[in-house]
Amino acid sequence: MTEELYEYIQKTSTVWVREQGQDIKVKDWIVPVWEEAREDWDAVLLGVPLSRSSISASAASEFPKAFRKAWELFTTYYFDEQVDFRGYKVGDLGDVKMHTTDILKCHDNIERAMKSVQQQFPASFVASIGGDHSITAPLVRAIQRKNPDKTIGIVQLDTHLDLRDLSQGPTNGTPIRQLVEGNVVKGENVYNIGLHGFYNAPSLIEAAHEHKVNMISLKQLRSKGIAQQIQEVMEQLSKKVDIVYLTVDMDVLDIAYAPGVPASTPGGMRTDELFDILFEMGKYPIVRAMDFVCIDPNRDNPALSTVKATTYAFLTALASRYIHQRKAVQQLSI
Repeated sequence: MTEELYEYIQKTSTVWVREQGQDIKVKDWIVPVWEEAREDWDAVLLGVPLSRSSISASAASEFPKAFRKAWELFTTYYFDEQVDFRGYKVGDLGDVKMHTTDILKCHDNIERAMKSVQQQFPASFVASIGGDHSITAPLVRAIQRKNPDKTIGIVQLDTHLDLRDLSQGPTNGTPIRQLVEGNVVKGENVYNIGLHGFYNAPSLIEAAHEHKVNMISLKQLRSKGIAQQIQEVMEQLSKKVDIVYLTVDMDVLDIAYAPGVPASTPGGMRTDELFDILFEMGKYPIVRAMDFVCIDPNRDNPALSTVKATTYAFLTALASRYIHQRKAVQQLSI
């Protein structure tokens, strides 16, 4: 790793004794990049432990640690598709360094870290593990600044529009507004999927219309069907942008499935619907990065339902990419 990358990222405190053999767990599969010098990672993982910018009281900063701890509960065999995806090379970069009190400094560190990650691993898919939703803005800004000649689109899975007024600062309720008003992403290239219920004020709907943000309700998604809806969204984005960023706010799930979310609500998605969406998204190479945000392990139930659901979602996304990349290679060889 370069000195610049070390400047903004620190090694994790989670240490595993990795085992080899026919049956391995995720903890044995994901490798710390500082233990294996290579640049051809299929994907790299970046922890972003920030929650001071959350509107709701949150310990989402603790999630990267809980996420890594959950690796011992999962294997690399994806039963639904009858495939072992251990051949997909994933490196753990560690966690972005955070300032104790200065949120803007934290956001600057996130942006600088992400830019460094892209410089060192330009061909790798980047999965960021939050942290609250404010982290999305600096992550996407870094991608845009590293690729100034590219157009970026966003697929957002969320209960909220995240278009709050910026007068109260860069909170977890403002990342999309920051990106749109900062001319990083056009509103028409943002597709928010999963909106439902009584959680977005009229001023936010007005802002969405003003910026031409595409709003797809959970009811619409269910009526059309996940496969068809994702296909339509991705076909539209593929005609307009060069890079798609996927951001998953776990409050898109119903509170019954995600009690460990600060802004958890009734009426949201089921976990199987989220997993199906992520599997569909894995079909599209234009999706170059993703994040998972707003999971507070301290609020979770004793069974760690939210931590496990997020880990399952992460694994589904990577397994899908592995499966569809392998299919593409096989088709080219025919």
